[in-house]
Amino acid sequence: MRLPMTAHTDRPWRIHEIAGDFHVEDVWELPTPGGPDDLERLVHQFASDEGDPVPSFLGRALFAIRWKLGALLGWDKPADGVGGRVPTLRDRLPADLREGPRGPDLGSVPFTSVYQTRDEWAAETANRTVHGVMHISWVPDADGAGGYHGQMAVLVKPNGLLGAVYMAGIKPFRYLGVYPAMIRGIGREWEARRAGSGAV
Repeated sequence: MRLPMTAHTDRPWRIHEIAGDFHVEDVWELPTPGGPDDLERLVHQFASDEGDPVPSFLGRALFAIRWKLGALLGWDKPADGVGGRVPTLRDRLPADLREGPRGPDLGSVPFTSVYQTRDEWAAETANRTVHGVMHISWVPDADGAGGYHGQMAVLVKPNGLLGAVYMAGIKPFRYLGVYPAMIRGIGREWEARRAGSGAV
């Protein structure tokens, strides 16, 4: 379920002090019910490279088009990535986060982990169009019954006019063909892993 931006901005996440010049593009509730200490399990799921990250024909087609377009226009060259066109956000970390757990990088998509805490995990990516952050957090359920679930925020810093036009152009496709299918897939994999581990 898509959430208002305040679902992310009103919480005291550490990412605010690190990526204050980034724009919060999207916030989504993840169908990943669990207990107070289950963020680690969700991070492991993201990093496992198992399952289909976008389990829909339309979503896969859109990603295939994006990668082909990127190759054609030279958007995804290493020189335009993290450590090339933009410095890593790890350079901005305060000492406690820099010395704490970093979290895993993602193999199937080009995201590099920035930091991980008990209730936050941030990973970054960059190309010629944007510098982006995927922020996964672990929040209490609204009903106050003691349950928790994951929440995903996408933060972006467009690269000039090209980046702004790119983000505007892909917006309807993200909402129609990518995020809904991706989030359903995250929920299905979460439930399958819970069933396999005997978790309740």
